Amino acid sequence: MKPASHHVTRCRRCGAPIVWCLTSANGKRQPVNAAPDETGNVAVMQGADGLLYVRTVTAARPEIRPGEWQAMPHHATCPAPPPRRSNGGQRAAAGTVRPGPWQR
Repeated sequence: MKPASHHVTRCRRCGAPIVWCLTSANGKRQPVNAAPDETGNVAVMQGADGLLYVRTVTAARPEIRPGEWQAMPHHATCPAPPPRRSNGGQRAAAGTVRPGPWQR
């Protein structure tokens, strides 16, 4: 199964066809390659609301259910990935004190 053409867009960095999905674990957006891939580690399905949802294929749930297709996350294959963040993507908590030089 392939995604509907209205779901397919292009990666801003490499131009590859991708689809944006919501993760079933926490509802965050994740880019996935639009072409089905038997070596991929995610399963994509279209929900009743018309949105695409993605789940990880794990040892506990390795089967691809009816209505799903197996795909690869785009971050794993993009030849021009975004630069890595030095702080692991974490923002400083509001109200924290920045370290500064010691003053007497």
